[in-house]
Amino acid sequence: MPVPPSPQVLRPATPPSTALRTVVELTGARPNGGDLDDVVLTGIEQRSDAVQPGDLFAGLAGARAHGARFARDAIARGAVAVLTDPAGAELIGAVSVPVLVHDDPRAVLGEVSAAVYGNPSQRLQVIGITGTSGKTTTAYLVEAGLVAAGLSTALVGTIETRIGGQRVPSALTTPEAPQLHAMFALMVERGVEAVVMEVSSHALALGRVDGVRFAVGAFTNLSQDHLDFHADFEDYFAAKRRLFEPESPVAARRSIVCVDDAWGRRLAREVGGRTNIVTVATNPSPTGEAAADWTVDGLTAVRGGEQEFTATGPGVKTDVRLRLPGRYNVANGLLAIAVCAAAGVDATVAAAALAHVDVPGRMQRVDRGQDFLAVVDYAHKPAAIESVIATLREYLKTSGGRLAVVVGAGGDRDPGKRPLMGATAARGADLLVITDDNPRSEDPAAIRAAVHAGALGIAETERGEVVEIGDRAAAVAAAVDWARPGDAVLVAGKGHETGQEIAGVKYPFDDREVLAEALSRKTKDLTLS
Repeated sequence: MPVPPSPQVLRPATPPSTALRTVVELTGARPNGGDLDDVVLTGIEQRSDAVQPGDLFAGLAGARAHGARFARDAIARGAVAVLTDPAGAELIGAVSVPVLVHDDPRAVLGEVSAAVYGNPSQRLQVIGITGTSGKTTTAYLVEAGLVAAGLSTALVGTIETRIGGQRVPSALTTPEAPQLHAMFALMVERGVEAVVMEVSSHALALGRVDGVRFAVGAFTNLSQDHLDFHADFEDYFAAKRRLFEPESPVAARRSIVCVDDAWGRRLAREVGGRTNIVTVATNPSPTGEAAADWTVDGLTAVRGGEQEFTATGPGVKTDVRLRLPGRYNVANGLLAIAVCAAAGVDATVAAAALAHVDVPGRMQRVDRGQDFLAVVDYAHKPAAIESVIATLREYLKTSGGRLAVVVGAGGDRDPGKRPLMGATAARGADLLVITDDNPRSEDPAAIRAAVHAGALGIAETERGEVVEIGDRAAAVAAAVDWARPGDAVLVAGKGHETGQEIAGVKYPFDDREVLAEALSRKTKDLTLS
């Protein structure tokens, strides 16, 4: 039977060659059959359908099945060796290629991937950005600063992976280790000098960034999210901390930490004495700690939601203009300038570049000639929703307008944040429309009920009108129909996403397009009336 084609992968056109014996020496894996002496690796994969000739196939234990079950398929595609655990070796049995057995192959997968591709992150300036909110925006801002300084860059994140002019949609905020190091090798091959990447807590906890040598690590903030994966906040924080803890194998050489929240201040206290750390803050410390290394002065709002401020850092004072509204984006902008400075870029050059940055699905305005503000934002966590609402409330002070918020919660994700999202949105909105987000495998009505319960838990005197409309397009249309001149409509939760996942099927759905259609209908109806 012919082997189906491999999915598209990002790899170097001319990969380095690595002797299989190098993997044995690096990991201490036990060879189980086969002659190692003449085996040379040109890649590594843990997805059997993506294996290419010359690959080392990593057969890892999974939640549903052991990857070793697919080893024979991988060998048929050209894998020249297999790395697995003792249970996987039993599943594989006798095969025509060497099998390396390691008690915990996942723990060494990152370092092996780096070695197979020639340790490419050592030839790049890799900048990792972690935190609950702001990773994407900060990454875009940092990249703009690096480009302004004349560097050839790449971006790896939630919205896209971009290497020069090539854009690839991102399935994961941080790819798995074999794909990540393959991309780094491709970046080196294409002359990239600096890489800006979002680093999720999942990636840090699961070893996806193992083997990466980070030049700069940045911390934005920490708030409730991913507690379906992490045991509690301490576990969540511990995962983030790996990027900064000096004893961690993935610790960045230089650390930039925003200390606007308690978690950032704690991180700075606990690792600051043992590593090269720079702090940024948009407010004075509430606990009386020393002033941050980078601070903000003279913040003013400008027409259309833009902002201006002065960034002051070690030996630097520079004016900054941001197209992005909101105090949290001031923190993102200041952090980006500090990161660029740590990467060797003139802070004034980086600051000037921020004035031209828009981020897809992050406080993204949609305008179809309507006489009120309409915004799409990726906020899908209580703290993020609170920040976006506060930003729009500040904007509405000049018009005296009202605020409509359309929001739902994702299925198969932290259920504890659902009522908190409802409460936060209800407290800040004049009209809250509760709808579906990505229900995934869960009952959409049950998710909406949890959000609704949180909203109704707020006293009537502290909240506006609350309605529930399951159909997301209809919910957006209802908010648009409600809006009057001077008001604002926020569609929150999905941001840049172009699909809605329901019962295992992803349907085309883009909040920006749906909002634009609703606005166009309203402006047309008003013109005709």
